[in-house]
Amino acid sequence: MAHDHTQVQEFFGARAAGWDRRFSGDGPAYATAVAGLGLRPGDAVLDAGCGTGRALPPLREAVGAHGTVLGADLTPEMLDEAVRAGRWRSGRLLLADVARLPVRSSALDAVFGAGLISHLPRPAENLRELARVVRPGGRLALFHPLGRAALAARQGRRITDDDLRAEPNLRPLLASSGWRLVSYSDVDSRFLALAVRQG
Repeated sequence: MAHDHTQVQEFFGARAAGWDRRFSGDGPAYATAVAGLGLRPGDAVLDAGCGTGRALPPLREAVGAHGTVLGADLTPEMLDEAVRAGRWRSGRLLLADVARLPVRSSALDAVFGAGLISHLPRPAENLRELARVVRPGGRLALFHPLGRAALAARQGRRITDDDLRAEPNLRPLLASSGWRLVSYSDVDSRFLALAVRQG
């Protein structure tokens, strides 16, 4: 799995152009995951590692015209695709590293992260940075449109016990980073972990 910056940029940069076509059926799963954040009109939300911005339209819908939607990604090619798809209309796109966000502390109500956790170079530290920008009581959604077993099968590998997204690993990882895991769902059609920012 891609981990350091250059690897992540190369991995996603090379795949950016065909990304939306390959995963065109994922829209409803994204909408359901966004609903799990319980956003209200006027809220401020970040899509961390937003890729081509597929979560931005449902996030915008949730926070309304007066809300704030940010999409941050490390890979310029992915953001280019987001612009090409017109998703810049749903949120402000930032070429930024989720490890050092250009966002002030406690500024956000929620963070959405699709496929994010497998690509974090230093998971505990990176999740702490996400906690920094969210107000106490704010939420984090870690999402993937495929569950762990289905994703592993598609990639031709087996799930191992050291998978960060396994609940016994994820719960303490989040707890040590300022989050409390409040719900966890890992079925073939979706992986969704919701956490609340601790005071």
